[in-house]
Amino acid sequence: MWLEKFADLAAVQDPLWQQAAAGLQPTTVPSGATLFECGDACQNYLFVLAGSVKIVSLNPDGREVVLYRVGAGQTCILTTSCLLGETDYPAQGITEQETTAMVMPRPVFKRLLEGSDGFRRFVFGQISDRMARLMGLVQELAFERAHVRLARTLLATRGDDQVVHATHAELAVELGTVREVVSRLLKEFEHNGWVALFRGGVRITDPEALKNHL
Repeated sequence: MWLEKFADLAAVQDPLWQQAAAGLQPTTVPSGATLFECGDACQNYLFVLAGSVKIVSLNPDGREVVLYRVGAGQTCILTTSCLLGETDYPAQGITEQETTAMVMPRPVFKRLLEGSDGFRRFVFGQISDRMARLMGLVQELAFERAHVRLARTLLATRGDDQVVHATHAELAVELGTVREVVSRLLKEFEHNGWVALFRGGVRITDPEALKNHL
């Protein structure tokens, strides 16, 4: 049952929520699909069951910044904000792998928010959790130097073979900076013997040195 991914909702017993939950339909979207664009109207509230969606903001100069990701057992705070405020999306949502979600139409969301205490607590709990994470991102961008964030990103995204399959441009999007900065820092890391660079990726050769760099 899909509610196993959402323990807080599984415990909600009021008839309004249970009736709505029974009527929701799943959808599966392939990797690389755009779920919404900047300026799109928000029509549905999604409960992600599997996969991952990255929420990307596009700066006026064309530079992308990954704000956060929505994984299994989560909902999108940006979608929630747009539904509550009746505004259009200010960012993009793109699947990073095949993603399955339960779809709740906008009218059902509004009806539950007004009539189900349990559903309302869930929604605002999700907002609180995401806001805390976004504040952490803001603090990183404002106060943490780029080379520290790059070292942390490499360690967090490496595979068992110590390889990070990402281009310099993709890493720049993750860090909220430009490709030239990432390329310069990676060259420094390579000069120090911490990584080895190859086309389309980075191999970590001294993970302990990177950890000590944090």
